[in-house]
Amino acid sequence: MLHKTPHPDLHEPPLIQIRGLAAGYHGNRVIDDVSLDIMRNDFAALLGPSGSGKTTVLRATVGAADVYAGDVLFKGESVRKSRPRIGYVPQLEAIDWNFPVTVEQVVLMGATRNAPLFPWFRRKDRLKMGKILERLGLDGLANRQIRELSGGQQQRVFLGRALVSEPDILLLDEPTAGVDMKTRDDVLHLLDELNHQGIAILMTTHEINAVAAHLPRVICMNGRILADGAPRDVLTPDVLKATYGAEMPVTEYRGMTLVVETPHRFGATARNGGSSGNENAGTGHEHGDNGHVHEEVVAEVRARD
Repeated sequence: MLHKTPHPDLHEPPLIQIRGLAAGYHGNRVIDDVSLDIMRNDFAALLGPSGSGKTTVLRATVGAADVYAGDVLFKGESVRKSRPRIGYVPQLEAIDWNFPVTVEQVVLMGATRNAPLFPWFRRKDRLKMGKILERLGLDGLANRQIRELSGGQQQRVFLGRALVSEPDILLLDEPTAGVDMKTRDDVLHLLDELNHQGIAILMTTHEINAVAAHLPRVICMNGRILADGAPRDVLTPDVLKATYGAEMPVTEYRGMTLVVETPHRFGATARNGGSSGNENAGTGHEHGDNGHVHEEVVAEVRARD
């Protein structure tokens, strides 16, 4: 667990203020009446099912979604009228990995936002890039094509692109999706370090136990904000049912609130109402019109009185 509770209030105005935001794409609203404050020391996750509007909140904050009502303020000024110091890391699946570009070139793309009229790279930009690559454990890979990297390395490259502009906040869209357990933990601890160095973190995730439960602040949403606070206050059966539309029991483990995953029954066991009369139950799958069932034997441990 990275933090047990949200960071203490610094008695400062919010870094980002989202007020009554309705946003989406091509006239279709994905989120409606979303209001949210992100403080300078926040490390928060937007949690919800696919299509719940998590990504749209991030994209609206950086001006990449259509805004139909409300506004997003950065340090009190609308993001539509300024160039806020916001770093954005998209989902890896949104990247064209066949595009011929090197690690160095990707990271330096982030430097152009500070000099939009002069989009060539200066010596200080390259020095900064070198320090960031070293900080992210990517030194020695500057000339490597991004398609040749592992998933964890690719994630850090785009994190480097966001960091080179020296942002006040990082917005990350599913930064732990599609990576192995060690890489996921490495990414979370790296973000935790950046947060302690003064960068606010707002990320999206669909991973409750593996990610959201470890963070100091969780924001559950499904088209609108449903709950906001520490995991122990937000990850409750009532909130999770409102978020996901399903019963999701929770438990406490070593001070963490976790969702209990209930077993699923398939095939013959499910057709018999979960009881086969034996301790060994078949998981069948049916094929063809004759209802033939091919059964694979699996052990089912039953609770005894």
